[in-house]
Amino acid sequence: MIRPTIPSDTPTLLALAQGTGVFKPMEIQALQEVLDDYHAHEHAVGHRSVTYEKEGKVLGFAYYAPAAMTDRTWYLYWIAVAKDTHARGIGSALLHHVEDDVRKQNGRLFLIETSSQPHYGLTHKFYLKHGYEQTAIVKDFYADGDDMVVFRKAMHT
Repeated sequence: MIRPTIPSDTPTLLALAQGTGVFKPMEIQALQEVLDDYHAHEHAVGHRSVTYEKEGKVLGFAYYAPAAMTDRTWYLYWIAVAKDTHARGIGSALLHHVEDDVRKQNGRLFLIETSSQPHYGLTHKFYLKHGYEQTAIVKDFYADGDDMVVFRKAMHT
């Protein structure tokens, strides 16, 4: 089941994200701040966070929001699935849920930014498989040799 994220999910989501082995410690700290801000006030201005739960166990989550100063452009800021459940459709279910919600909000364009590091290769394939196109690379964005890769998808209803 995919449900809205609640404040008591935060420690579980942090552990899940850390357990993927993909995110740096500063990114886990940023996630803590993002979730705290979401529950404090960002949910009131259109930000969304959803949690995938099966048989009482949290297996994934996604965080997304409208992009400020744009005409109906949205960003996927976070999507993560428990490492031991990869390739079982959970990420796809979360992404489809998010895309459906963005369409319901009359979203026009959906953007995803990610790293160019080799351990993100499966992530890139995941987005391409789901109809996203790689639209930009910003060289050395995160650090020297760590580019930002931007994926996009038009949200036609």
